[in-house]
Formats: sequence, C-alpha cells, structure tokens
Amino acid sequence: MSVEQPRSPTSIGTSDPTTITLLGQDLAADLMGTISFGELAFQLTAQRRPTAGQLRVFEAVLVALDDHGFTPTAIASRLTLLSAPESIQGAMAAGLLGGGSRFLGVTEDTARFLADTLADNDTPETREDWNDLARKAIRQRRERDQLVPGLGHPVHKIEDPRTPVLIRIALESGTHGPHLALFEAIGAVAPDELGRRLPLNGAGVCGAALADLGLPVELLRGYALLARAAGLLGHLAEEMRNPVAHDIYLSVDRNAEYVDPTQS
Repeated sequence: MSVEQPRSPTSIGTSDPTTITLLGQDLAADLMGTISFGELAFQLTAQRRPTAGQLRVFEAVLVALDDHGFTPTAIASRLTLLSAPESIQGAMAAGLLGGGSRFLGVTEDTARFLADTLADNDTPETREDWNDLARKAIRQRRERDQLVPGLGHPVHKIEDPRTPVLIRIALESGTHGPHLALFEAIGAVAPDELGRRLPLNGAGVCGAALADLGLPVELLRGYALLARAAGLLGHLAEEMRNPVAHDIYLSVDRNAEYVDPTQS
C-alpha cells in the first residue's frame, strides 16, 4: 500500500537537478541580470509585477529606511559582532530584532493607523474633508491616550528631509493615494490639534507610500527590515575595518555605578 506524500504548495520557487524556478520563471535564464533586487522583492511578496512608478516609489522607500547612523539597532549589531566575531548572522539578527515601535516599526504602525481610519470612514472629496477626517483621527487617538504614529522625530524637529521627497516621488510616479493624502492632512492639522508642531517623519511617510502601492499592511515592517539589513551590513563592514564597539562597551561598563535598590 503506497503512502501519499504530503503536498507543500508554493508560488515562490523550487528547484530540480538542473534548474531553479522562481515566480514561475527560470532564475538563471530569465531573472539574473534582467530584474533588480527591489523589483524581485516586490514580486515575491505582492505576487505581481510592479509598474515603473510603483517600483520607483518602492525602491525610494528602501533607500529612505536603509540607515540612520548609530541607532540602537546598529549598536546592537556592532556589539554582537564584538561578542561573537565568528557570527555575522547573529550580529545581523541582533540589529533586525530591534525593529519595533520606536525604530522601523513606525512604518507599519502608521500605515495600519491610516488604513483603519480610511476603512471606517467615507473617502473625503475635498481638501477640507481630508482635514476634517485627520482631525477626527487625531482626536480619537488622544481620547484613547495613544500617540499619533508617524508624527515627530528625535532629530528632525522641523521637517524630516525624506518626507517631502517621497511625497514628490509618489506624485510624479502616479502612486499618491488615500494613505498619503490622509497623512499629509494629519500633518496640516496636527499643530492646532496638539498645540505644537511635529513633523511627519520619514518612517511614517514610507508606511503611507507602501500602503498606497497596495502592499499588505501586516508586511510593512518586513519591508523596513529588508531595507535596514543593508544598512546593518554596512555597519558590520565598517566595524571590521574601524572597530568602535569595544569603546561603546567600555563607555558603559566603566561608568556603571551600583545603586542600592532599597535606597532608589
């Protein structure tokens, strides 16, 4: 009696002794040298080929999220490499695991906030309608004691330089849609609603732009991590050439001060 083998269906790829198939095409003959990494990443997750405009915005987002200097994720990667220099994969993973609500995760959080707001309301028709919806969304977040994702930046207090550029690229590429429109409206009304000026940050505008491409909101943090992986690899390459992780470690360790928990 034959035993039926379990099936594992996939639309990604497979291989046999002579060929590798990816997205229904021959990897070696059809894809290598003819498709960019960004286009392939888009197709692997969206299961469709992006238009030229969509690809331009998608790759602009990847560039915008690539690296921001000595962030906690970069420091974690460098320190892990210091501790385990034989484990480049561990160092990369350490940095990627730090992508959360304060760093990188804002991309997904903002898109989810915008998508939920749009799903619960009629699509505005005029600029003032967009502003009214933005005010409503901000007030609902404040009533729940929640921050508005995508607002504010620890360094760029007036304007995040990535934001206007990505909005311009989306407009030029024909991908500017409701998520970016609502995000811009939130930026316009936020000073009056919050009583202070907070810029639309780059991670947030990236989330809005990706959502306008029709990409699943639940995957957007993954795209941010995809972009940051390149930046982390750059940090690790620099760490190998010009190490600073040991100094970072010593600056903390040599300045550690014991505090009696009963007196704190």
